[in-house]
Amino acid sequence: MAGNPERRAALVDAGVELLAREGARGLTFRAVDAEAGVPVGTASNYFTDREDLLRQIDARLHTRLAPDPEVLAGLLARPKDRSLVTAFMHDLMGRATRDRTGYLALLEMRLEASRRPELRASFTKSVRGDLDEALGFHRSAGLPGGDEVVTVLYLAMLGLLLEHLTLPDVLDGVLPGVSVPDGLVERITATVVPEA
Repeated sequence: MAGNPERRAALVDAGVELLAREGARGLTFRAVDAEAGVPVGTASNYFTDREDLLRQIDARLHTRLAPDPEVLAGLLARPKDRSLVTAFMHDLMGRATRDRTGYLALLEMRLEASRRPELRASFTKSVRGDLDEALGFHRSAGLPGGDEVVTVLYLAMLGLLLEHLTLPDVLDGVLPGVSVPDGLVERITATVVPEA
């Protein structure tokens, strides 16, 4: 396996772009090479097979879509109430919107995992790890609501992200006077998260 970390990162990011734009069927080593602008055969020197590439894309997406530690620290300085949870959800929506390609690739990973048992196991572990981390973060930060609130909030935000990033017009005017996505984020947290 080739060991140039910058080139590996460029190939993985090229895979993210392809996955978001073409879906899993368009994710070939030859296509990754072309997307990254490297000689044909380069990707095969960095990844043992397609599943290896998908696993590395999964890891990269979790890094790309992770919260900024400085933003997190700033938010945690605020009172631990519903408005803070709302701010965290706005941050999540902002990160997904800014890196729409990354989030769409993450959705494609979900679809591909539903077809490939070998990927399903590792991707399920990865996504469940994120959910467990969110549950632990909510508890340790002393935010209002328990695991049930976090789980329902997770599901509601997942649905909002899916619609907003794939078919945004579906949500236009669904709740008169409520903006998409910000107003819907406000409504989700007001509905799900109890007052402190």
